[in-house]
Amino acid sequence: MEKMSRVTTALGGSTLTGRTMHCHLDAPANAISVCRDAAQVVVAGRSIFKIYAIEEEQFVEKLNLRVGRKPSLNLSCADVVWHQMDENLLATAATNGVVVTWNLGRPSRNKQDQLFTEHKRTVNKVCFHPTEAHVLLSGSQDGFMKCFDLRRKDSVSTFSGQSESVRDVQFSIRDYFTFASTFENGNVQLWDIRRPDRCERMFTAHNGPVFCCDWHPEDRGWLATGGRDKMVKVWDMTTHRAKEVHCVQTIASVARVKWRPECRHHLATCSMMVDHNIYVWDVRRPFVPAAMFEEHRDVTTGIAWRHPHDPSFLLSGSKDSTLCQHLFRDASQPVERANPEGLCYGLFGDLAFAAKESLVATESGRKPYTGDRRHPIFFKRKLDPAEPFSGLASSALSVFEMEPGSSSMSWFVDTAERYALAGRPLAELCDHNAKVARELGRNQVAQTWTMLRIIYCSPGLVSTTNLNHSVGKGSSCGLPLMNSFNLKDMAPGLGSETRLDRSKGDARSDTVLLDSSATLITNEDNEETEGSDVPADYLLGDVEGEDDELYLLDPEHAHSEEPEYVLPQEAFPLRHEIVDTPPGPEHLQDKADSPHVSGNEADAASLVPVDSSFSLISVSHALYDSRLPPDFFSALVCDMLRFYAEQGDVQMAVSVLIVLGERVRKDIDEQTQEHWYTSYIDLLQRFCLWNVSNQVVKLSTSRAISCLNQASTTLHVNCSHCKRPMSSRGWVCDRCHHCASMCAVCHHVVKGLFVWCQGCSHGGHLQHIMKWLEGSSHCPAGCGHLCEYS
Repeated sequence: MEKMSRVTTALGGSTLTGRTMHCHLDAPANAISVCRDAAQVVVAGRSIFKIYAIEEEQFVEKLNLRVGRKPSLNLSCADVVWHQMDENLLATAATNGVVVTWNLGRPSRNKQDQLFTEHKRTVNKVCFHPTEAHVLLSGSQDGFMKCFDLRRKDSVSTFSGQSESVRDVQFSIRDYFTFASTFENGNVQLWDIRRPDRCERMFTAHNGPVFCCDWHPEDRGWLATGGRDKMVKVWDMTTHRAKEVHCVQTIASVARVKWRPECRHHLATCSMMVDHNIYVWDVRRPFVPAAMFEEHRDVTTGIAWRHPHDPSFLLSGSKDSTLCQHLFRDASQPVERANPEGLCYGLFGDLAFAAKESLVATESGRKPYTGDRRHPIFFKRKLDPAEPFSGLASSALSVFEMEPGSSSMSWFVDTAERYALAGRPLAELCDHNAKVARELGRNQVAQTWTMLRIIYCSPGLVSTTNLNHSVGKGSSCGLPLMNSFNLKDMAPGLGSETRLDRSKGDARSDTVLLDSSATLITNEDNEETEGSDVPADYLLGDVEGEDDELYLLDPEHAHSEEPEYVLPQEAFPLRHEIVDTPPGPEHLQDKADSPHVSGNEADAASLVPVDSSFSLISVSHALYDSRLPPDFFSALVCDMLRFYAEQGDVQMAVSVLIVLGERVRKDIDEQTQEHWYTSYIDLLQRFCLWNVSNQVVKLSTSRAISCLNQASTTLHVNCSHCKRPMSSRGWVCDRCHHCASMCAVCHHVVKGLFVWCQGCSHGGHLQHIMKWLEGSSHCPAGCGHLCEYS
């Protein structure tokens, strides 16, 4: 705060000397104004109205204008202005609607001169004419502007903006009769004080209230405006229509704007809320301030350059009850902290990279970037080489161009349009989406859908076309089965533990759960397994005998209801030639009565011992219980979804999330789901896939997403007879008592989907119009127009 740099400026016969300094006020300030010799400043607020002398080292209080025993609302000031021709004349705008003038030359303590009580609400702004000593202009919350002649007791002119409250009024410095006014509806009006009946020009300057304006001291036609839309705009008023020549984007609502003296393109701004700093902008570089003052700790309410010809000193008042003098040399320059590195993708996939010139090594083979090889979609203003920006922050730009067609996103569009997300059983959805992904060459995604089908659906129903068979003829990518083993390699006692206890009568499911290296093969007809060269005639049964005995199943009495699981012959060396099923020995015919064999097996099968050295087996049941909890694979699936999302494929993550529904949704937090949905919907809308985007929104269970297609949706209906707006109470017009949308075919009110001809404007129910146009091309309303439906 106490910076010791000092500046001395010679202005004609006077000299300005000072430094950055501040003083504490008794109350928050609403406005400040400087006298013409730049030696004094007046500070006004709801509870303060004082004059301070600006000395070289400090502010010194000279006069307190709040005198009297009882506090008066006339002293509660919203604005103050010091006349630039008469150093003894002040004017204030009171919050009770009174305009007060003050004469500092009066010998008494009370310097109040005149009171004008014509405004009905708070006066927001007062302004003296720059060359006429007795002309005062005011703008009020009541929407009126009044021009006062200080030699009279009443106003001489009243200007009605036919709009909402007036926020600022400013006389033009170059045009004697012109003043500008700003309004809360975003309009700016230009008036001639000789014609109070109507404004000379009106235009919309901002989206929202316009809080301030300021005429350029040198350029006759430049007017700067600031509004709640966080923008400062510079308008050229010399043209037939107001033309925006510059636009500065700030970070908060703009409360005050003042052009910097002797600097054609510089202006100072302060914010109404949030931001406490004061910025000086070069309008030619609208994104980075040229200077920034950070002394205040609360909202800055008033700014003023100390002298109209000195650009070095800026005065400010704030709600933190401080009055500051800022030296421009001590201001911080945000451009010095600007990041000179940048990275951005172009519309066609080109990559632009900017870095400090000192960090970019010169390559002899690199060609200079001459611009986009395609047709440009916008035009950028050429910078003036004389602009003083090259030495502040400069970067070297490198552009890496993509090969044509290498960044095509047609797969994304095709996938979004062809995916099925609802309306079918889960198995069909997975099969369909796997087929779509496979046709688009996305094999990993197709395999993911297939695995989801296996995990969450009955494996016995898996289509063989969606599986990579590990056995069979023509199988080029077979994988070994998970439960293939050699009986000789089994540990002692393992065979008895893996027997199928059929005597307990458990109705076990014929389902085997496989991992990514396992494949399921079923054989419901007890015929040779599809794709296998070996008859599926062997099983491991629970019968008396040794643990490693192998039995042959009689094909004539095969169990027709239970599928068999066959191991491939390639996994085991064959020790003898496999022949057709031999007749069973007689001593095994009595095995049907064995207590280890169930009644159904006893009636259906005959067992024959075979050479124990032969290791090819087939099992008719899973070696373990395949009934796992429903959420057994949830963690794995969630990891898979996060993998795709991190890879940038939110389409896959959202599609699986919708298809699986509650099976996996409960294991992923709402914030992550909302982020995935928002990213996918944004991509869909960028590719103009509006229907798919709406479907995703409707299928989402997130509240923040499901309401996206319901917000900001308004349907305006006009009567087809009198063309007046319809009320929301019904389908009958209140003015002409006709129905709004009558079907030209059935003559009933259309309350659903309405289709009409763009040529004659007649229409009706979609189905009725389609059926009508199948047999006739003439309009069903009888107007004679040849309607066309496509």
